[in-house]
Amino acid sequence: MKYNKIGMNEFKLKRLGVIMEPEQGNEMEIEGVLNPAAVRGPDGALYLFPRLVGKGNYSRIGIARVQFNEDGDPVGVVRLGIALQPEADYEKRPNGGGCEDPRVTFVETLGRYLMTYTAFSIDGPRIALAQSNDLIHWERLGLAKFSPYKNIEFNGINNKDACIFPSSVLSKHNQPSMAMLHRPLFPGTRPEDTMLKGLNRRIGDHHECIWISYCHVKTNPDKPEHLARFESNQPLAIPNAPWEILKIGAGTPPVLTKHGWLILYHGVSDMRLSETDKHQLRYSAGVMILDKDHPEKILYRSPNPVLSPDLPEEQVGTIANVVFPTGIDRRDDLGKPNLFDVYYGMADNRIGVARMILPDELPII
Repeated sequence: MKYNKIGMNEFKLKRLGVIMEPEQGNEMEIEGVLNPAAVRGPDGALYLFPRLVGKGNYSRIGIARVQFNEDGDPVGVVRLGIALQPEADYEKRPNGGGCEDPRVTFVETLGRYLMTYTAFSIDGPRIALAQSNDLIHWERLGLAKFSPYKNIEFNGINNKDACIFPSSVLSKHNQPSMAMLHRPLFPGTRPEDTMLKGLNRRIGDHHECIWISYCHVKTNPDKPEHLARFESNQPLAIPNAPWEILKIGAGTPPVLTKHGWLILYHGVSDMRLSETDKHQLRYSAGVMILDKDHPEKILYRSPNPVLSPDLPEEQVGTIANVVFPTGIDRRDDLGKPNLFDVYYGMADNRIGVARMILPDELPII
């Protein structure tokens, strides 16, 4: 196997530190601050939308503005309030509820921000959408609705980790569309389930992967609810390497680069060394590059993780051994379009930020 001069480790991330953690005495954050969306606002400032977990796993989506030092490094946040909290029926369950793990994208075709998030009701986790013009006021669009893929039904199935492309791409029917990545959780395919099948289990063709779905965008919709309807669905990628062998899922919203669409995604592995060891999951992060015009085509995929839970803050927390990328900021504000700050959950308890430089060429694998 030959490799170009860039090498396989070019996509490694350099940690910048913890950017946000539970605020002492704040009951809305008592069980964790994690998995934020990250997006530039109309004012050019960077905003985070963290999941705030209160007692009993009651989750809200907060708003915070990132603070930078003189060198342009993110060093802290200013809390600005709540973007969404459980109010709709599909977000509530007895004695609790959940608006969780948001991703926010400014969709150029629509001229507005779209948020995808996990709505956790009595029926389980589902993908929900909301829209905003200013990042402060959000209008719910409801649960995502999907047409079937072959004999596979998505509606009524648990689903998480959705993110939207910022501009139109061509669907498999060659129609300009708004595309979404997501991770259906079909029965029996949670990491906790698949790890019980043995270290050498067979991976399903469709059930343990990242999917890509398309919404055929109308230019000026009178009823924006159509933005939650996805008519074309297909699997994008299944687990491959050992570090992601139990399950993979979408992470940061796609960002267009000179190589194609860049995403960071998460992969789950089993920390057992043998079948008799105690079960323990490990969440790491990798990189994918998708074709600019046909994003169902994968041009590059990490053979190894670019970020793994190696620090104490990533190994000890609400859920041990987790790094979970959900937000990305291209540093155009510094005049460096090949520089990216990645915001990620640390052990489901706090938020870290790491920096990545885009290589001049993609590694050959």
